[in-house]
Amino acid sequence: MSQVTAIIGLGNPGPEYTATRHNAGFWLVDAIASSVHGELRPEKKFLGHYAKVRIGDQDVHLLKPATFMNRSGAAVAALSQFFKLAPENLLVAHDELDLPAGQARYKTGGGHGGHNGLRDIASALGNQKQFHRVRIGVGHPGDARQVTNYVLGRAGKDEQAAIERAIEECQATLPMALAGDWAKAMNQLHSFKL
Repeated sequence: MSQVTAIIGLGNPGPEYTATRHNAGFWLVDAIASSVHGELRPEKKFLGHYAKVRIGDQDVHLLKPATFMNRSGAAVAALSQFFKLAPENLLVAHDELDLPAGQARYKTGGGHGGHNGLRDIASALGNQKQFHRVRIGVGHPGDARQVTNYVLGRAGKDEQAAIERAIEECQATLPMALAGDWAKAMNQLHSFKL
């Protein structure tokens, strides 16, 4: 597998969305930046907030698109073109309805599963879907008609704590994933239980 050299967190910009479930990808990128004393700064050419950080012995690009979720692809394409990154060099962090809060999973390639951010990224990359993902569980409201309000709503206190623990576990497994040891990273992350 190709080396991951960029981690992109998905979410919606603006203070009204900061604490909403749909911003779980942002939360992971913020946590990574904080843990390595990196500072995400507005970067017009990447249509988002960007930082270059060192994780272990590897330089990694961090990006939080400042476009809305359904337009995330433009920022990802801009970053990819500038640094000549292939889809396989990207790790996209996003909220996942099909996993309960407190769980996270790595995945490579596949469809978008109805996630508008993933749909737009695949489209912007010329329908290339072989980018890596880290799916951060936020649970499901139980009714498809409630999904939009659910992901744009805030998690309860216990649920938020569970999501944050899963994000910590994602961070703990990142060095393995960045080193290309996906089996080890997946084994640790996928077996994590609260």
